[in-house]
Amino acid sequence: MTGRRSTFTQETADTICERIADGQSLRSICADDDMPAKSMVFRWLVSNEAFRDQYAIAREAQADALFDEILDIADTTEEGTKSKSGPNGIETTTGDMIEHRRLRVDARKWMASKLQPKKYGDKTQLEHSGAVALTPTILLNGKPG
Repeated sequence: MTGRRSTFTQETADTICERIADGQSLRSICADDDMPAKSMVFRWLVSNEAFRDQYAIAREAQADALFDEILDIADTTEEGTKSKSGPNGIETTTGDMIEHRRLRVDARKWMASKLQPKKYGDKTQLEHSGAVALTPTILLNGKPG
């Protein structure tokens, strides 16, 4: 048994960045026994500029992967069973888990908007039309004259 990695290698950095770009979270990547602890990855990010740049690019690509996942989730039904208590005991229904799919889509939309706000964030556009009229006032001893 080898234990967790603590020494930076480009091979490990490449694996981490590839998996992030594929949509995985750093938490799930670092949960693997052959990967470094999340705190170690953060140390590498502070001390290694090339890895920091590679990681930033992977995070941008992650937003695109999340966008692709949104389409897959929205286009694919997910059968499941729901149970709830009713007057006649527990009622069970089977069908598309639309609420669960909506939650998965919303979580990915939110994350993509944070990873790439210019591309996936909410756009706010302010427009101004009309004229602005300025009326000069002369003050005499601090009072309008």
